[in-house]
Amino acid sequence: MVDKKQETHSNPNISEAREHFRAARKSMRKSFESLLPAGFHENRRQAQSEFLHGMRKMVDAAIEHTEKADKR
Repeated sequence: MVDKKQETHSNPNISEAREHFRAARKSMRKSFESLLPAGFHENRRQAQSEFLHGMRKMVDAAIEHTEKADKR
């Protein structure tokens, strides 16, 4: 994954504001998670994984098709 950029700001209020925004995002995420059934996140992750596996197969098929076309 991509490393977080070093945050260097001449105005310390910007860094502090970002921390508040991060805390707000974290709190909102927790509140939304509490609205959903316990198994929802597990099922969502499984669905996401299956979708990505399917996309991988589609890309593999496209690569094979392109390689076959190049050989002709």
